[in-house]
Amino acid sequence: MAVPDNYRQWVFLTSSLDLDYNTAAPRSQHMLDNVFVDPKAFAAFQKTGTWPVDTILIKENRLAESAGTLSKAGQFQVGVKNLEIHIKDGKRFPGQWSFFVSADGKAPGALKPLSANCYSCHQDHGAVDTTFVQFYPTLMPVAKEKGTLSANYLKDVH
Repeated sequence: MAVPDNYRQWVFLTSSLDLDYNTAAPRSQHMLDNVFVDPKAFAAFQKTGTWPVDTILIKENRLAESAGTLSKAGQFQVGVKNLEIHIKDGKRFPGQWSFFVSADGKAPGALKPLSANCYSCHQDHGAVDTTFVQFYPTLMPVAKEKGTLSANYLKDVH
């Protein structure tokens, strides 16, 4: 899966610091991530509360640093560590949603096998259509209003 040239011009959904689903290994460096979605899919979600076929979400994982020329505290983003690409296209790829990882943010993303735990984690905990809308503050109210929150997510929060 080629990395879209203009993904940083897409709709920005959220940014997180050290968001991690696996705490087994100690963190060696802080990481910030940014999530973008293609504008067409964002517009469809605003209307329906769910994602249309061909939606592409990109999670850009960047290393964080705390020492800069002016900074005395806090973390800021530096180079891209990798990209996670999440695409809804069951005709071209196995499953309804597929996951790809670009090792450096430029190289084409490698398809993760269906046995990778990202699939089961998203299925079990994704708020809408196996995606983590619960982390997207501009879309969570839309999902609530449209009644599209998944049963698995609702079970997690109650």
